[in-house]
Amino acid sequence: MRSVRARAALGATVVVAVALVGAGLAVLLVLRANLTDQAGLQAEVAAREVAGQLALDVPYDRLEMREEEDHPVQVTDEDGRVVAVSKDLEAISGTGTDQVGPAPSPAAESSTGSGDDGSDDDGRDDNGRDDDNGGHGIPGRGEVDSGDPDFSNGTATVDGDTADYRFASVRATTSAGVTLTVHAGAPLAAEQEAVGTVRGAMLIGLPVLLLVVAGVTWLVTRRALRPVEGIRREMAAITASEDLSRRVPEPGSRDEIARLARTTNETLTALEASVDRQRRFVADASHELRSPIASLRTQLEVGAAHPELLDVPGAVADTVRLQALAADLLLLARLDAGERPGRTTLDLGALVHEEVSQRTGDRIPVEVSVPDSGGFEVAGSRGQLARVIGNLLDNAERHAERAVAVSLRAERGGVVVAVTDDGTGVPPDERERIFERFVRLDDARTRDEGGAGLGLAIARDVAARHGGRLTVDGAPEGGARFELWLPSAG
Repeated sequence: MRSVRARAALGATVVVAVALVGAGLAVLLVLRANLTDQAGLQAEVAAREVAGQLALDVPYDRLEMREEEDHPVQVTDEDGRVVAVSKDLEAISGTGTDQVGPAPSPAAESSTGSGDDGSDDDGRDDNGRDDDNGGHGIPGRGEVDSGDPDFSNGTATVDGDTADYRFASVRATTSAGVTLTVHAGAPLAAEQEAVGTVRGAMLIGLPVLLLVVAGVTWLVTRRALRPVEGIRREMAAITASEDLSRRVPEPGSRDEIARLARTTNETLTALEASVDRQRRFVADASHELRSPIASLRTQLEVGAAHPELLDVPGAVADTVRLQALAADLLLLARLDAGERPGRTTLDLGALVHEEVSQRTGDRIPVEVSVPDSGGFEVAGSRGQLARVIGNLLDNAERHAERAVAVSLRAERGGVVVAVTDDGTGVPPDERERIFERFVRLDDARTRDEGGAGLGLAIARDVAARHGGRLTVDGAPEGGARFELWLPSAG
């Protein structure tokens, strides 16, 4: 039962079995009811034929009856005594009396009687109906009961053969006012044979059909799940080899399994890109860390051997650069781990003024343009957004010739922070690449001016975490124009 194929085959078989058993029982019940009704109709017809003769005062020994084996007949009077039976009837049950021989001299037949009040001595009027006019299903003199007969099941032995019958009981009244009940039967052999045949066919066909259902379900499920097994084997091979360039096979169908394979390959592609990015990140981080550490170690070793040659300012600069690089790497690690910024509301205009006021050592003063109207509130992390603005200003200071400017404006449900410079700008084909980690353009490769190439990557990642975006374009002054869009608070 650990196999999907086995569970699917078992489930389908159980469902089909329940449906077939229910349908089979319903068919048997309906078939039995219909055949029993047909037998009852035949018995009613036979009973009414005999009852009609009795209503016409035909003597018992001259009654014309149908084939005795198919329609055994028993006639009883009001007291339940048998007055006539069909030929060769040896035993009967289910009619209310087991007697098969006529009783001697029934009194009811010879007692017609009359009275001065127009009523018989048995309480009936001249037509044979009850004096209280209640009916009670007793027909008038010379009439047969036109109501529905009573039906019952029983057995009868005719000429030594015993069989099951459906009996219909019909009342008739002679002209003398004697009410007789005719019990006529119709054989149930056809009903029993048909029901038995159908039941036997079901008992034989049901297991065969269930085996067919189980086998077909197994084969269809196996065929449908075959691509899944191929995907599983390939995923196992990829896991064992750690080769993320491999892809699982995609079936040519357009079903859920094909979509699963495509999604799996898309996931592998994203995972491969992520792993490659992490590998490059580790390699670039190692390279960037190696340079200041090696430089710092060299200066300390020279200072230890020759104190008069110790370059303290250079050592401090390398230490500061190493500290900034470590902070950048830690922030990128937190962003990659899915760290979400705290949702506090802050005034982006005030944050820009605060960041610019702290930049006292810039070689080019920053020109700030923030409208007094306000309305520049955003939600996010104050520290991370300050880091973005600082990185954009650092980049502008590094490339500007004479001017660096920062401005704010409201735009499409958000706030835009624009940082411009009058440097050489960013070539159009490099405007996306500069946001990659450890990427520096050729004119920014020096250790002192180029940085580690993480500032813009951090700025875009932080903007994305805040639901915003960071783009670069050409500035009217001829340099670069970076625009940070953040959604307004609330």
